[in-house]
Amino acid sequence: MRKLDFASLQVRDVEVSKTFYTERLGFELSDATNPHACIFKYNKGEASFAIRTPIGNIEGKELGVGVSLWFAIDGKIEELQNQLIEKSVALLGTINNTPFGKTLMIKDPDGYVITFLEQIKADNNE
Repeated sequence: MRKLDFASLQVRDVEVSKTFYTERLGFELSDATNPHACIFKYNKGEASFAIRTPIGNIEGKELGVGVSLWFAIDGKIEELQNQLIEKSVALLGTINNTPFGKTLMIKDPDGYVITFLEQIKADNNE
């Protein structure tokens, strides 16, 4: 295996999660349709992930434990942080410096951690 092509999160309420991802995080719905899912694209890119009705019984189960999706952003992480605060999105801590760049994490309505990444720019002198 060499590349993750798509991710799908099972959620308790597709409409609640759809509103969260579109109105509070700024994701756009893809043109792709599925009666059991909402497929998203981000920053005008290709569809990158979906939220969907549960495949199995999730009643009484804790969702999101051990899962974190990372999305690279084009702008500055500080600008995104301000936008998320303005939209009352709960942040999980502050901006972190990692070997990959600056990250900022939030938690969605089902407990999935979403990490936004401002990637380190490659040095053209190498």
